[in-house]
Amino acid sequence: MKISKLWIQYLKWPLYLRISIIVFMIILTFGFTISQLEPDQFPTPFEGIWWSLVTISTVGYGDFAPKTVAGRILGMVMIFIGASFITAYFSSLSASTVKKQNARIDGSLPFTGSQHVIIIGWNEKANELVKMLRKHRPFHSIVLIDSSLNSSPYLEEKIHFIKGEPANDRILERANIKEAQSVFITADQHKNEQYADMQTILILLAVKGLNPSVYTVCEILTETQTNNALRAGADEMIKSYQLTSHVMISSFLSPPQYSQILMELSPVNGTYTTLERIQNELVGLTFQEVHDQLFECEKILFGIKRGEEIVINPPRHYILLQDDELLIIKS
Repeated sequence: MKISKLWIQYLKWPLYLRISIIVFMIILTFGFTISQLEPDQFPTPFEGIWWSLVTISTVGYGDFAPKTVAGRILGMVMIFIGASFITAYFSSLSASTVKKQNARIDGSLPFTGSQHVIIIGWNEKANELVKMLRKHRPFHSIVLIDSSLNSSPYLEEKIHFIKGEPANDRILERANIKEAQSVFITADQHKNEQYADMQTILILLAVKGLNPSVYTVCEILTETQTNNALRAGADEMIKSYQLTSHVMISSFLSPPQYSQILMELSPVNGTYTTLERIQNELVGLTFQEVHDQLFECEKILFGIKRGEEIVINPPRHYILLQDDELLIIKS
């Protein structure tokens, strides 16, 4: 009964692995046998194993060779048996490599890494996000999930493509959602705004259902769905309808090329805004005093986040408290 179970388990292994075990056993068996048949020519089993290895692989160095009729017959039998298996081994190994590469390109190969970033939805925003992550977090693996692509848009080893509906648990598990560090959900550009937001929230629910602790950033296109996104567990919401309109009106009211100025405040260009928790030695100081200290470190303080309230450019005498967070421009 145990033998049959082991045999069934053996048959489940990949073909190249099964053939490699057979080849290994052939090399050991014939190597030990030839050392017994011709101890003068093969004084130790190691020499016999070496001879069987170079013979079965058709390399044939000629440093060891059987002299007796029995030894040569053994060598012929090994060549007929072993050469076929060694050929099958390399063929199956090549086929397995090609199959794995094709599966990686068409999005059917599961991702097995951890602490990776998952991007859901393929569009120009996702492409720009990939560029930023590759530049500023090159050590992170990126997993792209999309149902509209037929093949991976990237060939880099660090960018893995999964084809399928991202609201499907099976697809998220293929992306190893339980080991992911963060998830970015972009709005579906092929749907109207209301339906795209509903799809985003559905994906968010699926993500949080499988990994409640993963950090999620989702793009929301309509104001009516912002509360639903919060209820679904979004850690951060990008309200595209507000951001776009604010940039447009600021460009109208401000000098020309205002949008270009905003683009410069980007990690891609080396200068960006960040939110940092206040250090203990800065608690109780004024906004002016903290600004001057940070300026010495090539940082510009331009605002304070206190609870849910954000104060931009507060008065110079504004006192900073223990739980404040600092809005900083840094490079």
